Amino acid sequence: MGPDQVTRLDELERVLTRRLPAMLNEVRDQLADEHPDYAEFLTEELADLVTASAGFVRRLIDMAAEPEERLLELGSGVEQAVFEEIGRAQYQQGRRVTSLLSAYRVGARVAWRHVSEAALDLDVPAELFASLATTVFALVDQLSESSLRGYLQEQSDAVRARERLRDELTALLLSDRADKAAVRAAAARADWRLPKHAAVVLVEDDNELGRELVFRLEDSCLRLHRPGVVVAIVPDPGGPGRRAWLARALRGGGAVVGATVPLDRLPASLRIAEVTARLRRDHLLSDDPVFADEHLDAIIVHRDDRLLDVLRRQALAPLEELNESSRERLSTTLTSWLLHLGDRKAVAEDLHIHPQTVSYRLGRLHDLFGPSLDDPAVRATLVLALAWGPPGEVDETA
Repeated sequence: MGPDQVTRLDELERVLTRRLPAMLNEVRDQLADEHPDYAEFLTEELADLVTASAGFVRRLIDMAAEPEERLLELGSGVEQAVFEEIGRAQYQQGRRVTSLLSAYRVGARVAWRHVSEAALDLDVPAELFASLATTVFALVDQLSESSLRGYLQEQSDAVRARERLRDELTALLLSDRADKAAVRAAAARADWRLPKHAAVVLVEDDNELGRELVFRLEDSCLRLHRPGVVVAIVPDPGGPGRRAWLARALRGGGAVVGATVPLDRLPASLRIAEVTARLRRDHLLSDDPVFADEHLDAIIVHRDDRLLDVLRRQALAPLEELNESSRERLSTTLTSWLLHLGDRKAVAEDLHIHPQTVSYRLGRLHDLFGPSLDDPAVRATLVLALAWGPPGEVDETA
């Protein structure tokens, strides 16, 4: 670069430095309507900003003079740290990053107009003029990128911290050690509004679609990975339209929705949901999703399978001496007869057999069970043994 060009750049620096107050005031005026907080900042901090901007003017001139060597330096150093911190502050204050980047663009347009006017007045050569344009907008782009990076880092940090606090809250709510004071404190830390009632949702961890549906539930739902399962806590599932929304949101995902309970009873909802999930795996329940409160009878009967097997062995002892096919036919007929309250025609229609066949089988059942089949207590026991699925193999260790 020749001496004349150096002189012109030095003069350009002096002119731009003198223009800084007017430049910043113009930026302030353009921001006043859409970004009044930024405009107020420019008004209150004008003197300090003029001093700081003078250093940027010097840096701008240096980079324009040797763009090949200096332009890439902008991505590191003090400017990057300062503008990353500005982005972090933007997130902390609850402001949108788009507003900040928009303000930068306003500043870039105003700055370039002043730079170009001063450069033209000083007859800066075309190649330097082009270099100035490249430098101004590269400067703004890279500083904008730094602020965006700071904003996203702060957002990511905040999200991780929030998720950690919500995981702790979820684990506390599902434990049997959750006193009200501890729950209130944990909910306040996690920024979660305590509902009056809630329900647990379970999806097996290897169910990819189910996991995705659970994590798409609204932000008010808590989520937690436990061994082999993803657990969600849904607040106020009994509110207007909430059950229908939950059914739509989870449909096709193989989810189980536990009973709706007061918040301090969530461990009970979890236990009910776990039993319900087992019954779904065993194909005793087939809804999708399964709402546990629609199947409380089956859940009660199957809560302890070993106990149920003992009950079945005892209640169905008169059938033990039959071969497998006969035992299955009579068990099916007895189940239908109990559920249809002794209506033989309904039993025939249910089993798609002739009414005389029903009569024959019932005669055999009366022969096997004797007078006890007419005892209401015995019938109640047989309903428990038969009505919620076929008798399974008895665990000899039960």
